[in-house]
Amino acid sequence: MAKLYFRYGAMNCGKSTAIIQVAFNYEEKNQKVLLIKPKVDTKGNDNIVNRSGLKRKVDILLSSNDLVSKKNINNISAILVDEAQFLTKEQVDDLYKITKTKNIPVLCYGLRCDFKMEVFPGAARLLAISDTLEELKTICQCGKKATQNLRLVNNIPTFSGDQIAIDGKNKITYESVCGACYLKIRHKYEKEVQK
Repeated sequence: MAKLYFRYGAMNCGKSTAIIQVAFNYEEKNQKVLLIKPKVDTKGNDNIVNRSGLKRKVDILLSSNDLVSKKNINNISAILVDEAQFLTKEQVDDLYKITKTKNIPVLCYGLRCDFKMEVFPGAARLLAISDTLEELKTICQCGKKATQNLRLVNNIPTFSGDQIAIDGKNKITYESVCGACYLKIRHKYEKEVQK
């Protein structure tokens, strides 16, 4: 029976690189994949883009009210989802059902939590029902394993704002950090805000 996989990690752990490689591996064996990303992820438009500039066009930009099971998934060997943290609970449940009723493996790649250490709705459901959980690892600037995501607005750490901020008038970037560095930076931020 096919499985629902959730491969998660902090920012810059190689999720986009991994999903592009998995798609290539399937296609090299003449198997068809369906590559999906949520429409809310506007980075790269209809492409998955990694930090080194490698990109791959997606087959479906999924709106929040779309279900993959309503799409044409005939003759698909695997479904690959990038930025899976942006999925809804219903979409994750739908993907799980596809693995069990259509026997198509679904590999989801995404973040576990946001820059405030709050779980994303899609990630919460994936953590709850996935058949296999796999952590993709990266390191903090201090050399420890990075587990958290730090949001920088114009190169300044911030801990306020909407959960999703991909682009806009300010330069928004993210950095993966360990828990100790995250708390140290957050404490400094909170002291500055209280002044």
